[in-house]
Amino acid sequence: MAAQASAQQKTGETLARISRQAQVLSAQLTVLNEQLFPPTAKKRLRSFSSGEVARIVGVSDGYLRQLSLDGLGPMPATGHGGRRSYSADQVMALRHYLAEARPREALDFLPFRRPGDKLQVIAVANFKGGSAKTTTALYLAQFLALKGHRVLAIDLDPQASLSAMFGYQPELEIGEGETLYGALRYDRERRPMSAVIRPTYFHGISLVPGNLELMEFEHNTPQAMIEGKLRGGDIFFRRVDACIRQVEDEFDVVVIDCPPQLGYLTMGALNAATSLLVTIHPQMVDVASMSQFLLMTSDLMSVIEDAGGALNYDFIRYVVTRHDPNDVPETQIVALLRNLFGEDVLRATAWKSTAIANAGLTKQSLYELEKGLVGRGAYDRALESVDAVNSEILQLIRKVWGR
Repeated sequence: MAAQASAQQKTGETLARISRQAQVLSAQLTVLNEQLFPPTAKKRLRSFSSGEVARIVGVSDGYLRQLSLDGLGPMPATGHGGRRSYSADQVMALRHYLAEARPREALDFLPFRRPGDKLQVIAVANFKGGSAKTTTALYLAQFLALKGHRVLAIDLDPQASLSAMFGYQPELEIGEGETLYGALRYDRERRPMSAVIRPTYFHGISLVPGNLELMEFEHNTPQAMIEGKLRGGDIFFRRVDACIRQVEDEFDVVVIDCPPQLGYLTMGALNAATSLLVTIHPQMVDVASMSQFLLMTSDLMSVIEDAGGALNYDFIRYVVTRHDPNDVPETQIVALLRNLFGEDVLRATAWKSTAIANAGLTKQSLYELEKGLVGRGAYDRALESVDAVNSEILQLIRKVWGR
């Protein structure tokens, strides 16, 4: 009895210590957040230079200059040396102006889904940590938004890194029922999907944030199955899809950052997805882990298909991430993947870059980072690589839409 009491006391002391450390860390993160984003501790999206806007929209910088000289379209702010810059709202206003002024190219400037175009739901998955899954989801969502699409980002990872990148401190700012679990749950507290979607500072992106509450779905689903509550449209693997269908008319693309394990949330995301991106860091241990991921995914999804689920993907692609093109073993692994999977491996790879890492330290992407905060060469090389990856994915989406 004395030994049992001593063990219980030790357990209590350990839990109390972990709890104190969590509270201290959370408080410090709040302070850092306020320092990074004063005075409201909320993120703001920077303005874009005329050169950046020309590249994003698909016109020449000289054409934009002439528009501003002629007083046409949104008027950019003018800084030192006559440098022109546009806010994100102005970029969208420019798209509307160009679509009206150049109607034959309207679909290029305002590439929203048309009637009959299929909502694209892209799941980004892998259960190996460090595969840049969240980074891939973040950059894809932001790239698509900059290209004029209406994007819904769903954070299904209880660790909520994607939510943090959008400026939220999940344990403090995301309340009960404010994650996707609020729209998935099995009791009377279930909410409509629209109630858990938040606007973001990044024009064109809405967010369903995540936090540890998402684990409730993993815990409650087995009990619901035992109690016989899950039938037909209520079965667990159809719930993510059902939530998305509630708001599908409001978006062109949904990007889901899946949890790093094959649980009920991931299976729901894979069932809801129209396309799948599997991130892979070109190291042998990561490739071996991906092999296990694919085997387990195949087995589990076969069971779901037998139960009436659907896996009708428009495309499946492997995204090589954190790639050092000067590393010979990594290059050999990339070649191996291309030999095995052919065109299912994206041609472009996302390069390993200090620019991306440094931007992430301040909860920013390269699209958000003020120029000059990292070296120009490193910034340009990193941005070129992620743009190339995302451009390939965008072309796949447009192919589905018949464009």
